[in-house]
Amino acid sequence: MEIAYVCEWEKRPKSNHCPSIPLVCAWSCRNLIAFTTDLKNEEDDKGLDNAFITNIIRPVDLSHMIHIIDTDHPWDVYSINSGHTEVISCLEWDQSGSKLLSADGDGHIKCWGMTEHLVNSWECTQSSSVDGDPIVSLSWLHNGVKLALHVEKSGSTNFGEKFSRVKFSPSLTLFGGKPMEGWLAVTVSGLVTVSLLKPNGTLLTASESLCRLRGRVALADIAFTGGGNIVVAATDGSSSSPVQFYKVCVSVVNEKCRIDTELLPSLFMRCTTDPVRRDKYPAVTHLKFLTRENSEQVLLCASSQMGSIVECWSLRKEGLPVNNIFQHRSPVVGEKQPMILKWRILSATNDLDRVSAVALPKLPISISNTDLKVASDTKFFPGLGLALAFHDGSIQILHRLSLHTMGVFYGSSGSSQRVGEEPAIKRQRTGGPMLHFKALQFSWTSLALVGVDNHGKLHMLRVSPSMGQMLDMNTLLRHLLFLLEYCMVTGYDWWDVLLHAQPGMVHNLLEKLHEEYMRQNQALQQVLSTRIVAVKASLCKLSTATAARACDFHAKLLLIAISSTLKSLLRPHVLNTPDKSPGDRLSEICAKNTDIDIDKVMINLKTEEFVLDGPPLQSLQQLIQWVGDFVLYLLANLPNQGSIVRPGFGFLRDGASLGMLREMLVMIRIWGLLKPGCLPIYTATSDNQDSMFLLFRLLTKLWLCSRDESHPQDPDETLIDECCLLPSQLLVPSMDWLPINDGVITKIQSKHPLRLQFGKPYTLPGVNPTAQVEVFRIPASQRMDHLRCLHLGISPTEDSKACTRCGCVTMLRSPNKTNAMRQWEQRWIKNCLCGGLWRRIPSTLT
Repeated sequence: MEIAYVCEWEKRPKSNHCPSIPLVCAWSCRNLIAFTTDLKNEEDDKGLDNAFITNIIRPVDLSHMIHIIDTDHPWDVYSINSGHTEVISCLEWDQSGSKLLSADGDGHIKCWGMTEHLVNSWECTQSSSVDGDPIVSLSWLHNGVKLALHVEKSGSTNFGEKFSRVKFSPSLTLFGGKPMEGWLAVTVSGLVTVSLLKPNGTLLTASESLCRLRGRVALADIAFTGGGNIVVAATDGSSSSPVQFYKVCVSVVNEKCRIDTELLPSLFMRCTTDPVRRDKYPAVTHLKFLTRENSEQVLLCASSQMGSIVECWSLRKEGLPVNNIFQHRSPVVGEKQPMILKWRILSATNDLDRVSAVALPKLPISISNTDLKVASDTKFFPGLGLALAFHDGSIQILHRLSLHTMGVFYGSSGSSQRVGEEPAIKRQRTGGPMLHFKALQFSWTSLALVGVDNHGKLHMLRVSPSMGQMLDMNTLLRHLLFLLEYCMVTGYDWWDVLLHAQPGMVHNLLEKLHEEYMRQNQALQQVLSTRIVAVKASLCKLSTATAARACDFHAKLLLIAISSTLKSLLRPHVLNTPDKSPGDRLSEICAKNTDIDIDKVMINLKTEEFVLDGPPLQSLQQLIQWVGDFVLYLLANLPNQGSIVRPGFGFLRDGASLGMLREMLVMIRIWGLLKPGCLPIYTATSDNQDSMFLLFRLLTKLWLCSRDESHPQDPDETLIDECCLLPSQLLVPSMDWLPINDGVITKIQSKHPLRLQFGKPYTLPGVNPTAQVEVFRIPASQRMDHLRCLHLGISPTEDSKACTRCGCVTMLRSPNKTNAMRQWEQRWIKNCLCGGLWRRIPSTLT
């Protein structure tokens, strides 16, 4: 393990040094991190001792903050004034990574949602409470979606074999089997409370005791079964007391929420039955199911002031022994031995240092003896280890079943010295407790860890896929490729996989990813068509040698979206038409007709299907202009694109994209007859120059060279000569190729940890942040709205939003009123075209 970056507050509050302040953090599947630090200004504790502050009654108006960041822009922190009057004890993301639950020590639960789909703008949408009853565990209800990852089939060519859908029932269903959204919480007094979000937006709540005799619950965790039930594990905090398990069933009867609970087999920790350790670890400090979808394996940690011990338990079916007096009875035909469920210990650690935080992997790898053998054979270790943070600042990754050590991180103090901080020894002497992690979370591919320490710093750590073992390059590439494919299929963000992709690996990863994609069936290829382009674009940005190809992939995403939007505007002339839509017929005719004359191709089309009213066509002009400029740019640069470092090179042999451009030119030509104002504008040296006719002729020749992807041909000399003449016939535009990506992913490939501060954007010393794209962009040029294809000026006055993944910028408010442009903007209102999330950026004019 090694630190990727450390992000800290500029002003470190005194009160944050107190070790008794609980910190929590949660990592969503879209690489958003929510965490609390319970930070207060130094002015809040007017000379009071920190230990005294934590013991006094907190003022009612004290607001505790929730901080939300995306992992690629950790300095851009959005702090929510949560309104919780007690310390926040739980944070939970939903399965889509767009909603967040927070719960506090006064029994209040709040549901937070993005405002206008912006990651740095949140609002409370729903809330529930069990007044005065602190929440100790919190979870969203399960939506019934569970994917299994099969490491033993990582060499298979079929994604369906590598990643299979597991039959799993939602916790609660609506009419038609649709999962009902809601959450479940366990309180310190042994109460389970459920809140259900009805389709009309109202909240349905109910509470029930876990058992008849309610008792104190110090720790609890929640898991789900395949049959739609919920299992709650609870303990009163004493290692000599049993860890109780309860089955919870939620239903809706007569528009009211109903909760049924049932007692399940319980267990006593092994350390309490060991004569040597009976009184050594009096308190249970951590209780967690190994995964949320597996209620049959649980992890327990018992601690004292000096150390801890960790145990892993499993629930198994065992035969019930029969008394001797029944042994000689003649058995009934078909009678089976009675079975009972019983907890058995799987493994336990030796005496450890005091554990301060536990993180469990989220990768859905099934654990059995067969799986363990496959893991050792394939050396695929992500998802097999759990992380323990200790009070000395170190972190150990242990195998989640055998609990043997797989990797060790020797504390952030040594790593912090490498990022320019004072030596750890000096810092420890000058004040407060030793630096250690109080909250720890794995990423969704288990290749990264995020931790919040007792000083309020946020640490991002790489976790090697090999867990420190020496792997050959091919094996490492295969593991990264497997996880990239997993992210493509699930829709999860792959930022944590990019942490381990070095610039030298990029080309091989791109080639192998494309090969695996082309082996899938046509339907799956269509589903993943834009997602794989986005993955390729983010990979290309990691290396200067492939930065130009990132431009091509961004252009391809925009090209696919524009083509889909323009074709969707076409309507059949009569209702009783054949199965094919006008857009499909356009593609079919353009693929068959290889004529270089655009007008001859146009004759074969039913032009009545292309008739649109004037206003929609005029409002689409900037998109049509981008298509025209893009075609001109590609053709004009064809003679210079013998090298892969030039943007546009990727389109030379991409027959599908060139065919798409050819179809759109035909469509635009027809629309130009109806509304000349919608045509792309070219600056020609001759008044009688038919620019679209010329571009279509050259584009068709280039398309004919590359339409057979298995046997592409190089452009002939005549075509290259004609393209050489283009700049003397038409003014070639300077395309704004690549949005500026100011994230940290391109800056931490050198393995040197970065020191960052919340609220202060980071750039490498002495390096221009736009140096990577200066080749493709005029310095101090006009800013672009990359998705509306509009110029915003050098200092835009409009508020904008930027993509957290690719850096694409677009205006926050739409200047368009027509339905056609609204249809275009609806494509990326929730996400960027690359699938990244939006974050608000202020206007540059102050």
